[in-house]
Amino acid sequence: MARVILEIEIDTSLYRLLKSSAETHHLSLEEECCRRLEGAEPHSRYLQALLAELRAEDEQRRAKSH
Repeated sequence: MARVILEIEIDTSLYRLLKSSAETHHLSLEEECCRRLEGAEPHSRYLQALLAELRAEDEQRRAKSH
């Protein structure tokens, strides 16, 4: 497996959340980041609510056009 070195800048609060989540899942910070990049982390409640709202608006728009 090839390894790539990636340097990113993140804010301190996000770093703390990532670090805490890594500890919760018994992973290294690198493993936690990879887990999230692979999509193992569920979307936030905010994103889920936003997606539901967008879907509802789309359904209403489709219903009006038919």
